[in-house]
Amino acid sequence: MQLYFAPLSCSMATRITLYELGLEAEFHQVGLMNKQLVADGSDYLAINPKGQVPALRTDHGDILTEGPAILQYVADLDPDHRMAPAAGTIGRAKLQQWLNYIATEVHKAVFYFLFNPASPLEAKAFARDTLLPARYDFLSRHLEGRHYLLDQFSVADAYLATTLNWAAPAGVDLAQWPVLKAWHERILVRPAVARAFGEELALR
Repeated sequence: MQLYFAPLSCSMATRITLYELGLEAEFHQVGLMNKQLVADGSDYLAINPKGQVPALRTDHGDILTEGPAILQYVADLDPDHRMAPAAGTIGRAKLQQWLNYIATEVHKAVFYFLFNPASPLEAKAFARDTLLPARYDFLSRHLEGRHYLLDQFSVADAYLATTLNWAAPAGVDLAQWPVLKAWHERILVRPAVARAFGEELALR
């Protein structure tokens, strides 16, 4: 497999998943501004015409895009279902529920605007001061007394932890949500998460 990524972006959730499951992959860093591979300057748009990360080239040569789809594909390579409940189960539906929530209500609805230089100041303020607190309140209520979003660590936790890394750079103090902050700190010390975070931080 080949993972196309940008350091500390949403693609880090896939790196975490690969490390958690002990799966081999090649990693190709993408420059999101020029849409080129960092190693050789080749055109990333030839791989993913959307120009976004992650993208995954499977061992069969197929190209997958969109984080939630890639996360489930990689998780399903594990016959023991350690990172995703089996397809067709209520557990899998709940996993998809969380992946969709993180992708649409946290990642795109909030951080897209906070990190996009073209976003109007009013949009940034609304995302940071209104949208994000509501999302973090909801997540805090769900995680209170729980170790993970589901019954065990899953690709949804990898995705959520990745997005929580963006809070401080966006000027958001997680200390306002003690449950969420404590959860994030516990996840960050998992060996696979710490390895992925450390490697990608070194590339920034």
